[in-house]
Amino acid sequence: MQRRHLLNAALGLLLSGTAVLARSATPALPVLQVWKDPNCGCCNDWVDILRKDGFAVQVFDTGNTAVRKRLGLPDRYGSCHTGLIAGYVIEGHVSTREIRRLLAEKPQAIGLAVPGMPVGSPGMDGPVYGDRRDTYDVVMVLRDGSARVYQHYPGNAKAGFKSTAGDTGALPTVEAEVRKVDARAGKITLKHRDIPNLDMPPMTMVFQVSDPAFLGQVKAGDKVRFTADKIQGAYTVMSIAPAP
Repeated sequence: MQRRHLLNAALGLLLSGTAVLARSATPALPVLQVWKDPNCGCCNDWVDILRKDGFAVQVFDTGNTAVRKRLGLPDRYGSCHTGLIAGYVIEGHVSTREIRRLLAEKPQAIGLAVPGMPVGSPGMDGPVYGDRRDTYDVVMVLRDGSARVYQHYPGNAKAGFKSTAGDTGALPTVEAEVRKVDARAGKITLKHRDIPNLDMPPMTMVFQVSDPAFLGQVKAGDKVRFTADKIQGAYTVMSIAPAP
């Protein structure tokens, strides 16, 4: 009996040691730094997804335009937040699956980007969006500034919308509260009601503006009425005025 007890104890120690070695052999993920607007709800949702998947995330609520330029990512691939991990830029709502694949493959590239803010991408896929999924691509941005599709995501029947760019008279007027004005980046953060033409539910969102002069007409805390459209993949304020 004593011999059997000793054998069982030895076997337990061996299995325990093997498990410890297996855990230690799994490399830890590098820290992912993220620059974003402090009022961007979808950016926060994306960061939460990363953390739940095991990423250590360091957040800087300072905006991302200047950082994107410093890291060498062309503006045409821009989105609402910019990340950096292991020397690679992660722009916009890139899934953790593609980030892990990037770290494993180690390509010669600037990084990955999801231009704009497509609904259905990670962080833009909460219950408020219903079953809508836009068609979009995760692109790998190469060092010469060109890009190739890294992963394609098909949309569904509810993903599309009819663009009315250039015809602001046809755009619905939406009520909102200004949360932040970033004249330097040409962006405004609005806590808005439903935007019917974009199939966008009420939320807090960072928008580009079609005319930089808009940003001199309003300030944080103002109640406004505005119109918005999707221009070259970016949600853009087409008109804005103080609410009566």
